[in-house]
This record gives sequence, C-alpha cells and structure tokens, in this order.
Amino acid sequence: MSKGNRIFRAWAPEWLIRLTIFLVLFPTVMLFALSTANISAATGFYGVEPADMQFSMLLYYAALAGFTPLERRFFSRVSTKEYFLICLVLQVLISYACYRTRTLPVLFACRFLQGMVNCGVTSICLTLLFGRLKSEHARETGYTIFYSMILCSASLTSLVTAPLVDNYEYNVLYKMIIYTFVPGGILLLLLMNKVHLVRKTPLYQLDWASFFLYSPMLILIAYVVTYGQQYYWLQDDTIVWSLICIVFLAVVFVTRQLVRKRPFIHQEVFRSRAFVFGIFLLGMLYLIRGAFSVTTTYFSTVLGMDPINLYELLIYNIIGIVIGAVASARLVIKKRPLQFIWLAGFSLLLLFHGAMYFLFASEADMNTFIIPLLLQGMGAGMVFTPILLFIISSVPEALSQSAAAVGVFIRFAFFGISTALINYFSLFYSGTHALRLTDHASRADNDLEERLKLYQSALHARGMEPGMATRAATRLLDKAVNKQAFLKYAMDYNELVVILILGLMLLIVMAPFINRTIIDVKAKQPAAATF
Repeated sequence: MSKGNRIFRAWAPEWLIRLTIFLVLFPTVMLFALSTANISAATGFYGVEPADMQFSMLLYYAALAGFTPLERRFFSRVSTKEYFLICLVLQVLISYACYRTRTLPVLFACRFLQGMVNCGVTSICLTLLFGRLKSEHARETGYTIFYSMILCSASLTSLVTAPLVDNYEYNVLYKMIIYTFVPGGILLLLLMNKVHLVRKTPLYQLDWASFFLYSPMLILIAYVVTYGQQYYWLQDDTIVWSLICIVFLAVVFVTRQLVRKRPFIHQEVFRSRAFVFGIFLLGMLYLIRGAFSVTTTYFSTVLGMDPINLYELLIYNIIGIVIGAVASARLVIKKRPLQFIWLAGFSLLLLFHGAMYFLFASEADMNTFIIPLLLQGMGAGMVFTPILLFIISSVPEALSQSAAAVGVFIRFAFFGISTALINYFSLFYSGTHALRLTDHASRADNDLEERLKLYQSALHARGMEPGMATRAATRLLDKAVNKQAFLKYAMDYNELVVILILGLMLLIVMAPFINRTIIDVKAKQPAAATF
C-alpha cells in the first residue's frame, strides 16, 4: 500500500483529496488579511484608528513568525488527524470570539492566537499537498501553487469580502471564515486515516523560554512600526522604551541560541553568503510590494473607486501573479539562470512603478491601469517563488527549518517596515506638497478667487444657498489641494521605488554566486507559516 493510501482512505479519489486540501488552505490564507480587508469599514465598526487594524494584522503575522520554530514539534508528536481536529476546533472558537467582540484588546489577543493556530493548519495542508504531487518537479510546482496563493491573498480576500462588507457589519467576515473553514475541515477529517505524516518525536525539551523571548520582541516591533509615526517616533517615551526592549530581547535571544545545544533557530544559517543575499532580496521585495498599497490608495481616494470596483480591477493583478508564477516555475524547472529570472521579474516591476509615475492623475479611466496591474502581478510572481527557493536551497537540509523561520521573520519585519515607511512618507511628502500648493494658491490670489467662484457657481446652480455654497466651495478647494498633494507624494514614492529596483538589479548582475546555488527542494519543505 502506498503512502498516499495510508494517509487517506482507499475509497477517496485523488481529485477529491486535492480539492479538500485547497478548501482548507484557502480560508487559512484569507485569515491573514481579514482584519484589514476594508480599513474604513473595520475602523468604523470597532471605533478605532486605522493603525489599530494594521497592528492587529501584524500581531497575526508576529504569531506566525514566533510560533513557526516551535510548531513542528507538536506536529510530529500528535497524529495528523487528531492534530488537525484540535486546530480546527481552536480556529473556529477563536474566529467566533473575533465575531462576538468589539473590544480591541480582545481582538488583538484573538488575532495573535489565530496566527499560532494557523501554523498548525498550514503545516498539515502543506505536508499533505506535497505528498500528493508525484512528478519529478512536484516540489517546484507545489511551492509555486502555495506562494502564488500567498501573493494573491490580500487582493483575493478583499475581493471575496467586499460584497459582505457592503451589506453587513464588519464582524460578519469572521463568521464567513467559520462557514468556509468548517466544511473543508470536516471533509478532510472524513478522508484521512489516523497516521503520522512525519516521524513521531516526544514533546520534551521544548524551548518555551526562547519563544517567550522571541514573540514579545516581534510584538514590540509590530507596535513600533505601526504607531511610531503616530507618536512621532523617538519623541514618545513608549516608542523609546519599546526600542530598548527590542534590542535587549534580541541580544538575549541570540545569545541563548548560540549557547544552546538545540537552538530555537540555528544561527549557522547566517554563515551562508547566498542565504544572507537571499533574505536581503526578500526584504527588499517586500518593501517594493508594500508600495503597491500606494496605488490602491490612489484608486480609492483620488479616483473615488468603491471597494467592489477596486477589487474587481485587482483581478488583473491576480491574473498577472498567476502568469508570472507559472513562467518562473517553468524557468526554474528548465534550470534557467536565476539572475535572468530575477532580472526579468524586477524589470516588470520597474516598468509598473515607472508607468504609474506618469499615470497618476486626478482623473483617469479604469482601463488605463489594466496593463500596469498585469505587469506588477507578473513581476511579483516571477521573483517571489525563485527567491524563496534560492533561500531554502542555500542551506543544508538540517538547517532548512531554521532558514524558513528566518524567512518568515524577514517577511514580517519588512512588511512592517514597509507600512512604517509609507506612513512616514505619506505624512512627510503630503504635508510638504500641501504647504507648497497652499502657498502657491495664496500668492496667485486671482486664480484662487476664480477657482472659488467656479465652485460656488456650480454649487449654486445645483440649488445650494449662497452662504452654504461659499463654505462648501472652500472645502472643495481644500479637498482639491489634498488630492494634488497625494498625487505628488505617490509620484515621489514610486520614484524612490524605481531607484531601489534599479539598485537591486545592479546588485543581482554583480553577484555571480547566484547561479552557483543549485535549486534543490526535493527533500525540503517550507515552514508552517510562509506568509
């Protein structure tokens, strides 16, 4: 009897097994961006600031990164079916708690717990997925499928949830997750036999001390990058003490890993030059990906797209991701040079950000952005999977779990840094350009007066009283100034991203050791949380 038949019941057809795995994996991936699927709706429902919703997402990410090195021990101890049942029950209970609460601290705690439980679900699904792929290049195919889902997760979550947010309260999204998670989970339990997918190991010498050093450090990092701009960074004592605690916890954590026989995360991974280069590229990619939120903000705030139309437009970005991921998988399988694949992908990202620099305008047709969105998706899809395969392949198999854990940390850290940079530059550039535009308008009094009269006439023609029309005209002028300031900021930020991409492409050309790293993932598996 094959291994596949031992895992699943003999009567279960292969198509049903694969479909069930994806039915479980899909809502698991959606959970990541659920709290920020619609920031405006979320802040209105909970009565909080947008930064609070960003922090809830980073808490989920911090739990993924913090629990990943420890989760494998639980996975290898309990039979897969029982372990999945535990995770399923916990995920449903925590999601229900998120649905019921409007208290922010409770939501934060639940989101962190969701991240921890999600490690287990993802670990099971990935192990099952890789077990079902039998071809010579099954691993490359599996990685491509999974990482494509990760790239699409935010856009896909927003697209799926947009009609619900439009018609119901925001907390209904958590009930929706329960309804999408339970059917696939129950079906998977019915299909599986009681087996261990990995070698059974006892639960002794669990390094909880490292976990309780590592996780608070990640939470503090999330806090600093989220609220730093709001509290003016080092001018606030809370931010200063948070940074001090981060440094202290990091020093203690690294020291502990160096002296322990069985470290939480092996520090030997950093001895590989290829690994360090790979995680650097991964971090830079997340900074570049973060800049995409500037474009989506432009669509909603400047062009005034409603969420449903916006996310329908992002379908083209998802299509681009799929095309890019498939193309990169084929190139990797054909053993084409990684330098060529990365340069091609970053070139597409360069074209996108360069094009958006010229396309940002106060008025534009939606069809104008279809090709740029396709290019952005293709570029991200082409570079993401090869970078992660490069990272995993750059270390020995014994260190692959630690390498994956470091990769999760890098993604978490640079996702947060990207958020912080956008918050900072949006305030800096928008404020600077708004002052310049206001100063220009003040000095050009004739043009200002004409613009105000134009607004007043238009409003008066629509039946508004003269006094109200005057006040409304002033508000419209302020809105126009803010819109132009945002456009200038978006152009400046995309210009910085273009410079960053050009620098990365030059660095890739100057790193010949890239092509000497052989992509070999046949005996390696991604970490439980590879978001």
